[in-house]
Amino acid sequence: MRQPVRLVRMHPSDNVAVVATRGGLAAGQAVDDGLLLREAVPQGHKVALRRIEAGEAVRRYDVPIGYALATIEPGAWVHEGLMRMPDARALEDLPVATQLREAPPLGGQEFLGYRNPDGSFGTRNLFAITTTVQCVAGVVAQAAERIRRELLPRFPHVDGVVAIDHAYGCGVAIDAPDAQVPIRTLRNLARNPNFGGEVMVVSLGCEKLQPERLLPPGSIALRDERQARDEQAHDGLHLVRLQDPAHGGFSGMLDAIVAAAEPHLRRLDARRREAAALSGLVVGVQCGGSDALSGVTANPALGHAVDMLVRAGATVLFSEVTEVRDGVALLTARARDAEVARRLVAELDWYDAYLRRGGADRSANTTPGNKAGGLSNIVEKAMGSIVKSGTLPIDFVLGPGEKLAPGQRGLGFAATPASDFVCGTLQAASGMNVHVFTTGRGTPYGLAAVPVIKVSTRSELAEQWPDLIDVDAGRIARAERSIAEVGEELFACIVDVASGRRRPWAERWNLHNALTLFNPAPIT
Repeated sequence: MRQPVRLVRMHPSDNVAVVATRGGLAAGQAVDDGLLLREAVPQGHKVALRRIEAGEAVRRYDVPIGYALATIEPGAWVHEGLMRMPDARALEDLPVATQLREAPPLGGQEFLGYRNPDGSFGTRNLFAITTTVQCVAGVVAQAAERIRRELLPRFPHVDGVVAIDHAYGCGVAIDAPDAQVPIRTLRNLARNPNFGGEVMVVSLGCEKLQPERLLPPGSIALRDERQARDEQAHDGLHLVRLQDPAHGGFSGMLDAIVAAAEPHLRRLDARRREAAALSGLVVGVQCGGSDALSGVTANPALGHAVDMLVRAGATVLFSEVTEVRDGVALLTARARDAEVARRLVAELDWYDAYLRRGGADRSANTTPGNKAGGLSNIVEKAMGSIVKSGTLPIDFVLGPGEKLAPGQRGLGFAATPASDFVCGTLQAASGMNVHVFTTGRGTPYGLAAVPVIKVSTRSELAEQWPDLIDVDAGRIARAERSIAEVGEELFACIVDVASGRRRPWAERWNLHNALTLFNPAPIT
């Protein structure tokens, strides 16, 4: 069956359009009022709609995504080799709070969650074993497997065991200023609402990141297994030190961890879901394996869902510093006030300096897959990435690994690198309890601590991976669904996943990427 010719032009001022037709278009194909393609153009790639002179801006989203290196004729395939990337926007003289679109509340929305003692809600009922150093990861992995095999059958209302392991804790400059980033990330991961305050810490004993530094008084009540064994004393946390002489070798270490887990599992097993306002939801949004259709289908649909979530009282976190850097003016214009704008700019400025120290800049972000999917550079990628944040005011900004403050709600920018694994880890540390991940090229990404909903930009990917993609936004490009319709479907999916009525594919298959810390501090 012949595919209809579909070109997507994002703005009337654009001089390029994106091919949405399955399989791309052939040379000589007539498109857009009789324009003939000079060469074959793959799906997701750009076509020149008119003659673009040398030095003239190539415009998509009504934004210069590049400047033509030579004259580009109408009907030509426009790719990165034909243009120069624009310079980064200066982080000064930016509009502040000039585009504050308000929308009426969306009332009457609830989900079923697990109420925590601090007032937060979990979407899953998980037991966490956190660690102070990579040295203990192997022991913890085997202990967690024993807990799953020997104990979980007795506690059917516990959803699972999560080992918070990481490549940190020793051999690092623990007192360097930037060491606060990985340390607070680990601390706040243990406080994720899906763990319900039931956390065990496994320490080696001699590491730099001592348990008292990881979880100081007041973060989570810390008790040593040798000092408190009363199962009724619910302080939320056990500490097991592997170098403790009380443990008789490897088997003794495993026995200690498994024994310490049981009272936590018993308390978790007594919990049940209850109806809660959507203010208990903290939804992290991210894109990975992006293509040129990300900004046409999945991300705009997610942006519609984000607006609905915020209107319903939920909190939404968007991130990925390098993928919003070129749209900074769009973000500061949506900042709730001057302080939010100042904090946002400060985070972007810090990251600019971080990249310079490493001899890189924002252009290093785009991957071979991004370019194969039609994204010429980070400017074009950023314009398509930002739209998943919706249209409402930005209420707050979090630094990497910072946790939401009590009562902090609305739309927030959580500053993270764009790396899928690092971004997901940092959003989980900030308090995310549901994750939405859009993708054009495809990835089996998942998190053990938080359910991940996967949204495809193309129907071809959803058909290729029917047991990995949860929502197909490619129907927008095929003119079968509108952005609003897919956004509303995604909103309903988020609520169902949060309530435990639906399990996304990554969760069903137990596909879990490793938690990956962002450590800008030196390693010694």
